[in-house]
Amino acid sequence: MAILPKRTAETTLKIIMTEADKLSLFFSNEFPFNKEGLEEFVNTFTGKSFKKGEIILENGNVENELRFLDQGIIREYYATNDREKNINFYTSSGFITDFSSFTHSTPTKKFQECLTDVDLRVLSKEKFLTFTNQYNCGKLFVETIFQRIVVNKETEEFNHFVNTAEELYLDIMKNKPDWLLEIPQYHIASYLGITPETLSRIRKRI
Repeated sequence: MAILPKRTAETTLKIIMTEADKLSLFFSNEFPFNKEGLEEFVNTFTGKSFKKGEIILENGNVENELRFLDQGIIREYYATNDREKNINFYTSSGFITDFSSFTHSTPTKKFQECLTDVDLRVLSKEKFLTFTNQYNCGKLFVETIFQRIVVNKETEEFNHFVNTAEELYLDIMKNKPDWLLEIPQYHIASYLGITPETLSRIRKRI
């Protein structure tokens, strides 16, 4: 039987650093922390893991954590008793927090489900506010994120209004090709507002 090498302190540190790299890179590119502030902020996050199929955000709950996707795929959707409508898929590193709920302490209207095993880095709202008050950067962080959310939401709603399902699918092919490789087709159909059978016909035509 092969003997596996023991995990040294140096190896463990490298693993921790790798997990934090995506988060560090995000903030170093997007927000004006100084080096010490960035390192302290990233180290404040803790890891959470979820299994495929787990619901990690549910309609009616208040978002009380900053949640950063390290690895995995998440679908975001609205749901009633008899239907669901996919509104987004998270396939790459970034924040998946419902910032409207997080900022205003209001119940979210969204659900989020893990389509694969998922690794997150999370920070409680209490710790976030403590840190950002210390470094006087919280207001900029929230305003910047909100601005992006509003712009993306308006663009998404406009595209769904003016474009056909086929045009929307072509847009996914051009701008989000990873969705077509990693997301089941019936979920893509729900996002487009069509049946899987209609999506199949669209795929055959293009």
